[in-house]
Amino acid sequence: MIVLHHCVSARSLRPLWMLEELGLPYELRMLPFPPRVHARHYLDLNPLGTVPLLEDGATRMTESAAMCQYLAARHSPGGLDVPAGEPAFGAYLNWLHMSDATLTFPQTLVLRYTHFEPPERLQPQVAADYARWFLARLRAVDVAVQKNEHLCAGRFTAADVAVGYALVLARHLGLDAQFTPAVAAYWQRLQDRPAFQRALRVERETALSQGVGPTPSPDLRF
Repeated sequence: MIVLHHCVSARSLRPLWMLEELGLPYELRMLPFPPRVHARHYLDLNPLGTVPLLEDGATRMTESAAMCQYLAARHSPGGLDVPAGEPAFGAYLNWLHMSDATLTFPQTLVLRYTHFEPPERLQPQVAADYARWFLARLRAVDVAVQKNEHLCAGRFTAADVAVGYALVLARHLGLDAQFTPAVAAYWQRLQDRPAFQRALRVERETALSQGVGPTPSPDLRF
């Protein structure tokens, strides 16, 4: 049984969404945010104290985009995965890495300097600068989806899940109002997917049943 450790609205939404897309059995363990402070026992499982943590037998993973690739390759070869022999393999890997390194990263700084620092350390200018950085980098997504429903390979893949989380986070930050028409339409298509809607429902219901308040707070890995 796959076990996913998750905080509401954190990067772990990526593998949760993947698990729902793939229809795999799994156990979801909700944690209060940040777990390294409010769930110290979790450090025994993940010394970083970050989410996600995915356990699949002896396999243990802490990087959400890598989890997307892992789950797709193991459980959906040629479907949500893009095998090395396909022409779109390079683009697929590029989107997976871009999802965190280029798109989510600047948003974490917006969050930090608008919400997570004490009042005397808030930096509105830093937040504004990195919000512009994110929106500028989103140009790559805009170009990709102007004429295509998905990012690569002519189908929905794990890359769409990985990049889709950056759009979820943008919504939490109020940056979705600045999406281009093509990105806004792409974002709506992702939200319309039944597996995405199930992931949000399971997240909410499990948080409530496990006594973890459903407060959106992505883990910034500080």
